[in-house]
Amino acid sequence: MTGCISMRGNSQRKDAKDLLEMRAKVAEHRPKFVRQESWRYDKLKPSWRKPKGIDNKMRLQVAGFPPLVKVGYRTPKAARGLHPSGMMEKLVHNVAELDGIDSRVFAVRIARTVGARKRQAIHDKSVKLGLKILNPRRIGRAESK
Repeated sequence: MTGCISMRGNSQRKDAKDLLEMRAKVAEHRPKFVRQESWRYDKLKPSWRKPKGIDNKMRLQVAGFPPLVKVGYRTPKAARGLHPSGMMEKLVHNVAELDGIDSRVFAVRIARTVGARKRQAIHDKSVKLGLKILNPRRIGRAESK
């Protein structure tokens, strides 16, 4: 497979670093996409909306108007889904899902629907397995009062 991320041994760190640099380099040249006429009216936020009017100059890509979102601006496939730390994310809902996760490749994100007791159990086991938690929360807030 070409363009696939290699996840073996120490080369994974180097590969992830290269991919993150490549993603940053592509992002430098990507324009800031804005909603049509958002610069003209305060009521329109700059968040992207596709222009759809029949005589719309932005849709027709007339010179002097902002660029449209296109697939060519996309991040390289191998670098998609990587956390800024260079690791791939794994969403976890319970302790059993931690089994078989490679700590060199994956970082754990605890699902938002998990309660405090199960979150504590996931946290304890992930520390034991040497997994990085991307969204740690201070556990036992009620006890610290």
